[in-house]
Amino acid sequence: MQKRCRIIYNPTSGREALKGDLVEILDILENAGYETSAFATTAEENSARNEAERAAKAGFNLIVAAGGDGTINEVVNGIAGLKKRPQLGIIPAGTTNDYARALKIPRESPVEAAKVIAAGKTVKMDIGMANDNYFVNIAGGGLLTELTYSVPSELKSLFGYLAYLAKGAELLPQMKNVPMHLEYDDGVFDGEASMFLVALTNSIGGFEQIVPDASLDDGKFTVIVVKTSNLVEMLHLITMVLNGGKHVNDKRVLYIKTKKLVVKPVNTRIMINIDGEYGGDAPMKFTALKQHIEFFANTDEIPKGAITASEDTKQLVKDIEEVTKKDLNGDGIIGEKEE
Repeated sequence: MQKRCRIIYNPTSGREALKGDLVEILDILENAGYETSAFATTAEENSARNEAERAAKAGFNLIVAAGGDGTINEVVNGIAGLKKRPQLGIIPAGTTNDYARALKIPRESPVEAAKVIAAGKTVKMDIGMANDNYFVNIAGGGLLTELTYSVPSELKSLFGYLAYLAKGAELLPQMKNVPMHLEYDDGVFDGEASMFLVALTNSIGGFEQIVPDASLDDGKFTVIVVKTSNLVEMLHLITMVLNGGKHVNDKRVLYIKTKKLVVKPVNTRIMINIDGEYGGDAPMKFTALKQHIEFFANTDEIPKGAITASEDTKQLVKDIEEVTKKDLNGDGIIGEKEE
């Protein structure tokens, strides 16, 4: 029987570069043995999710999510609850494309990404469940939530990840700790923190060293709780992240592996971010689903160990270290000096 592929693409993702490559992408997948068709998402709520569910139930062997991380999340939510799930491919066309980065799929060329699918190599990936919703890469609360919601969609399209960096620099001096209660497999965290992250891959917001020992298919989350909101300490932690993930053993960070996590607020609202979008407020239960969906990936390039910092990353570390050497309070960056 002829294999069938349905491309679900967001015509407004990133800089709208995907549409010009669509014919060539269709040709690549046809030559790989798939009878291929395409569906353009609309402004209707859950457009990609509904089409993914329909295509899966109609017996399509492969669904390709072409767009940003939000499109991938919707497609996954359309099929994750089904008993029979098709294979998934990714053609990144968004802003940060974290999931494509984790699977080593080319992020600058939709055509090259389609060739990864045509090559036929796959990996059975863990996904996460947050109450009744699914996610593929990252959930969290605190700065991550504020940062994602504060960047206008126009800036995301025009400036990509630079828009997030600019907004992050603006928000750092405003950070503060909030009380929270976290329950995980081997213990409980009761205390104050500026943010927590629930990660399935090593790529978070464009950084690949935040989870240096990430496994894509072990059935566990990596949970990171940042216990400080002090600007100088935050900058220092960033340098440790960029210097090969040295933050994992720092006392200001709780770094754990767990199959489940329950987040409860303590007298303060905690907004939860799921794959870059608002996913509701705590309390929320996170469950890791082991090897739940089979994704096409550039398996030869997925690292077996920690990732070595690039030259650009090394320069960024030097720049931040120069800032932390100065008396930031004296320069008036923070404001009033803490007692």
